[in-house]
Amino acid sequence: MKIKIDNLDGIEIATLLQQHQDDMLCHSPVESVHALDLSALKSADVTFWSAWIDGELAGCGALKALDAQHGELKSMRTAHDHLRKGVAAKLLAHITDEARARGYQRISLETGTAPEFLPAQTLYKQAGFSPCPPFSDYSEDPYSAFFTLVLGKQKLT
Repeated sequence: MKIKIDNLDGIEIATLLQQHQDDMLCHSPVESVHALDLSALKSADVTFWSAWIDGELAGCGALKALDAQHGELKSMRTAHDHLRKGVAAKLLAHITDEARARGYQRISLETGTAPEFLPAQTLYKQAGFSPCPPFSDYSEDPYSAFFTLVLGKQKLT
């Protein structure tokens, strides 16, 4: 698997992100969907990675700088044909290692609470994330679960 910083200009990325947005809207009301659109993902405070297997888009993820010590995990998505191949775990480890290299003290994330989000929640918990209160501009929402990971010096990859 090759993980690279992506400029978000490819049709494959646009399609995967649209699937991500559509899926979020199937399980949460619009006001509870916090996925970033393409223009927001191109913001200077966001780094976006794509993962490729044999030339095929396998997944994506992003890291948004909240401040000098805190990052937010955004837009984690695995392409349907690459589910259960460890794509999300490798992307998460890559992004976490990058956050550590930037000197972040923690990474936080928001995900859904519907049963469809349980695999993501399990992944985050296995990687050491713990439930936390809403952070940044988030507020309590029955459709949102919040997690954070305090970063040490040990790399995950």
